[in-house]
Amino acid sequence: MLWKRFAKLAIALVLAVTSLGFGNRNLAIEDLHTKACPDTPEYQNLTLSGPSSQRADCYLVSGIVVNESDRTVLNADVFGRIYDADGNDVMPERTRVGSIDEVPPGKSEFSIRISASQSNRPPLVLEQFKASGFSGAVRR
Repeated sequence: MLWKRFAKLAIALVLAVTSLGFGNRNLAIEDLHTKACPDTPEYQNLTLSGPSSQRADCYLVSGIVVNESDRTVLNADVFGRIYDADGNDVMPERTRVGSIDEVPPGKSEFSIRISASQSNRPPLVLEQFKASGFSGAVRR
């Protein structure tokens, strides 16, 4: 049957690509912290999207991302939970915080800009952060 041949070929291709190291790569994150964005025009007068257009404060989530492989990781998505000082979820129903375009082997600094409602009281608490990307080009 043709579909069985296609299935076997697809499985063989996936195994070959994975063995070459082009699969999904998990990355550790260390020294995670937040700080207020610089006081420059591009970070001022922010609002959150949605029907109420709430005023927002700008923060930078920064840290060290660790790539233990010997290949550069591309398009690494960063996931985690962010809470305010009262334990309220800053980004409800959303765990993807942002992305890092390129992570070379070893340890690299990163920074992602986020917006939080002005009703979220600092300091922000960062939990369960991790990243994952690909060691080959991803077509969109």
